[in-house]
Amino acid sequence: MVRRVAIVGAGVSGLAAIKCCREEGLEPTCFERSEDIGGLWHYTDHAEEGRASIYRTVFTNSCKEMMCYPDFPFPDDHPNYMHNTKLQEYIRKFANHFKLLQHIRFKTMVTKVKKRPDFSVTGQWDVVTEKDGKKETEVFDAVMICSGHHVYPNFPAASFPGIQKFKGCYFHSREYKEPEKFRGKKVLVIGLGNSGSDIAVELSTVASQVYLSSRSGSWVMSRVWKDGYPWDMKTVTRFQTWLGTILPRALSDWLYVRRMNWPFKHENLGLMPVDGTIRKEPVFNDDLPSRIACGVVVMKPNVKEFRETSVLFQDGTVQEDVDVVIFATGYSFCYPFMEDETIIKSRDNSNTLYKGIFPPQLEKPTLAVIGLVQSLGPIIPTSELQCRWAVKVFHGRILGRCGIKRKGETCPKEPCLLSPQRYGTSNTLQLDYITYMDELATAMGVKPSLPKLLLTDPRLALEIFFGPCTPYQFRLMGPGKWSGARRAILTQWDRILG
Repeated sequence: MVRRVAIVGAGVSGLAAIKCCREEGLEPTCFERSEDIGGLWHYTDHAEEGRASIYRTVFTNSCKEMMCYPDFPFPDDHPNYMHNTKLQEYIRKFANHFKLLQHIRFKTMVTKVKKRPDFSVTGQWDVVTEKDGKKETEVFDAVMICSGHHVYPNFPAASFPGIQKFKGCYFHSREYKEPEKFRGKKVLVIGLGNSGSDIAVELSTVASQVYLSSRSGSWVMSRVWKDGYPWDMKTVTRFQTWLGTILPRALSDWLYVRRMNWPFKHENLGLMPVDGTIRKEPVFNDDLPSRIACGVVVMKPNVKEFRETSVLFQDGTVQEDVDVVIFATGYSFCYPFMEDETIIKSRDNSNTLYKGIFPPQLEKPTLAVIGLVQSLGPIIPTSELQCRWAVKVFHGRILGRCGIKRKGETCPKEPCLLSPQRYGTSNTLQLDYITYMDELATAMGVKPSLPKLLLTDPRLALEIFFGPCTPYQFRLMGPGKWSGARRAILTQWDRILG
């Protein structure tokens, strides 16, 4: 019987894990290596080993109504998109409101998580931690890994010919904090993701020239969508998901490309994705198109070779006198504290976790990985629903089929939410947000029943289907029901406009 649960990390996922454990009557102990909560959103002036790192000007890409905890809306005075300090303020309010801090051991690093000798019977884990140079080992009935996947940089500098000869400065984007020290420099940013685009735009205000290199292009979206509404309030809807399932693939692709090319044609700015129909996560940047149009950011193809002071690109062009190269090349997920690294397989940045949460080969489903997914949806409600599902599996209230299969049995086939045709083979953590959330919610009995609501509350049913899929929907009914969910859904547009 699971009682004591170890939680690694006190970011947005770790806090959700503490709350969900308490709701199920479990005893959570959260280990946080820093002195504060917030994880990725806890800004520091210097990148710290083993912790996620953001630059000073990071804003959210999801609006406040879409990214809140489902039973704790943002205060009305918060803007639709928030600076990291504003989000950190909300995270602290959430932790204080639900009295979560008492379960956190700060400045305590988890150094090892290993199965106990009798794991096949008990499902228990030895968790080794270190604080102030002192190590301690404790036994836990279950472990929830909430340390995120933006900690260990994917830094492929060695795969770029000639990088050893380059006399300028080069580093990964996790080391970047603010632009001032690059004033007057010629800077090359490699990687057309959210970080690469943000950094290129910010540097363009102080650098003499910024070059942005992309291997395959990307869709670039504005946070502000048609009529001034947040993009996700208009596009992340059950209606849109339903349309995607019933329309012929060719028509669906045509509509997708047409929508993504609003309000500008990507190929005219050198941004067009190699395969425009792939639904990989777009870049959210309100300023990049205008920066390119003004010439202060110049789009370039992939780098072919570095020279002492110049860079040769795949199209044969050469850029002379480059001072700085920033590799905005993303991250690889890694859990060095796991004694057996094969438990959470990492192959080509993919994972083999059941429902994206449980390692299927374990004899007992007592290890959950939270937040190791990417979707066109916010991470806070995703990880919160994962935590609710995981603790119910711990309790045996939901059958974690793959996690408890007996020796010799085959694992039931997992529904494929990760379609290579739709999301591309290089985005193996990618999934459809609403489809995934509904799958977890259905297993818990918390997915809103539209047929029932059409009969009993048609106004609410129409808002749930045609309106944005806000997190409140998953606290509307069933276990964990929140009394304020209906009102929150029916007033969500008021808070956006307010």
